Amino acid sequence: MWRSSARRCARSPLWADPARTASELAARSKADADAFPKFDAKVRAVASFLAHVAATTPPDVGSPTFADSIRGLRLARAFRGLGDRGQTREAIRILPMAVADLVGDAFETDALRGAIAVRGIRYAAMGPWSAGTAANLLFDSAGNDGGAAGETAFARGGSVTVGRALADAARTFGAEIRCGATVERVTVAGGRVTGVVIAGGEELAAPIVVSGVDPKRVLLGMVDPVALGPTLVWRAGNLRMPGVVARVELTLDALPVFPGPDEERLRGRIVMAPGIDDLERAFDASKYGRVSDEPFLEATIPSLADPKVAPEGGHRMLVLAQFAPYRLREGDWDAERDRLGDRVLARLERFAPGLTARVIRRNVLTPPDLERDYGLTEGHPMHGEHGLDQLFAWRPLFGHARYRLPVEGLFLCGSGAHPGGGVTGRPGANAAREILRRRAR
Repeated sequence: MWRSSARRCARSPLWADPARTASELAARSKADADAFPKFDAKVRAVASFLAHVAATTPPDVGSPTFADSIRGLRLARAFRGLGDRGQTREAIRILPMAVADLVGDAFETDALRGAIAVRGIRYAAMGPWSAGTAANLLFDSAGNDGGAAGETAFARGGSVTVGRALADAARTFGAEIRCGATVERVTVAGGRVTGVVIAGGEELAAPIVVSGVDPKRVLLGMVDPVALGPTLVWRAGNLRMPGVVARVELTLDALPVFPGPDEERLRGRIVMAPGIDDLERAFDASKYGRVSDEPFLEATIPSLADPKVAPEGGHRMLVLAQFAPYRLREGDWDAERDRLGDRVLARLERFAPGLTARVIRRNVLTPPDLERDYGLTEGHPMHGEHGLDQLFAWRPLFGHARYRLPVEGLFLCGSGAHPGGGVTGRPGANAAREILRRRAR
C-alpha cells in the first residue's frame, strides 16, 4: 500500500501536514495560510468524534435497549472530548451546513475553497450549497488521518490485489468463495431467511444471509415483496440513489505534464474544481438531466506508485467525472458516452497541455455502466445518497439502521449501511459485530 497526502487544484497544493500546506499557501494568500492550520484542527477535532459515531451501531429508536444507553454514554464522552463549550457548539453548528459555507467562513481564495469543498460532494447528487455537505467532508475525514486535505492510498498491483488478499484471508478462516455465482433471490419462510437461490436454480440453505449489495437492490430485487409488505416496499423504492458519477480510464504513453508541479505532487489527487460557483453550476446541469459542460474532475495516476499497472514506459490515469446524471433528459448514454470522454479530455487538456496526444486507450464508464457491470443501483458508488436523511439512524431506512434488514436473519454489510460508503470496511465490521451478538444469544 502506498499513501500520498497531496491534493491539488488550480496550482494550490494541499498536504496532510497543515504546516506544509500553510507554507505553500503563503505565496498566494497570507490570510489563507494563517487560517488553514486552524481550519485543519477544527476538521480533525470534529472528525475524531465522528470516527466514534462511525464505529457505533445506531440505536433502536423505537425500543432502545440498555446497550443503546451505554453506546450513547460513550458517544457523549467522545463529544465532550472536543473540548470547551465553544468547540462543541461549533461542531453542532457545522454538521448540517453546506460545505460552501464551511469553507467560505475560513478562506478567501475561491480555488482553495473549491479544492476542499469537493470532499463534501464527491459521488453525491448535491452541490456545494446543499445542506449537509459539510457533514460529508467531516465523515470523509473520520475515515483517514488526512485532516482538511484528505489522503490518497493506492494498492500495489491495483484493487484486484486487495480483493485477492481479502479472499485469501477469508479462506484461512474456512470461508468458501464462489465467483460468478449470481444470487437471484433470498428465500424466506415464516418471516425468516432460509437461504439464497443462485443462477441455475441451486439453493444454498442458511439461517443468516449477509448482503453486500445496495439495500434497494436486495430489498426490491431479491426478496419476495410479500415478505416485506407494501409499506416497506414503498419505503425501499424511495431510497435516493441518483448516480451522477462517470469514470474515465486512460492509458498514456508517457506521464502527463502539468505545468509547475513536480512528480511528488502528481502522486496524490489532482482536483480540477476552480471554485464554488463552478461546482454549483456543474451540479445545476445534472439536476436537469444534462451532463455538465465543465464537470468536476478528480484524477489519480496510480502508475506513479506502481508501474506494473500500466504498460512498460507508460502510465495509467483514472479520472472521476462528476456531474453526469444516470437519467438523461435528452438522448441516451450510448450516444453520450464518447462525448463525455471528449469533454473530460478537453478539460484535462487545459490543465495538462498535450495530454490528449499521449492517450493510447480510453475507457468511459457511465452511471448505467456502473449499474450493469458492478451492480450499483443507478450507478451510485455509495449505495445511496449521503444526505442528512440517509445517515446514521436513517441509513438505509429509519427503524432498520442496525444492519438488520426487515426479514429476520437478513443483514446488510455494504456501503448502504451506517456509516456509509468509502473504502473503510466500517459497515462490514459493524455488521459482523451485530451478527456475532445475535448468534451469542
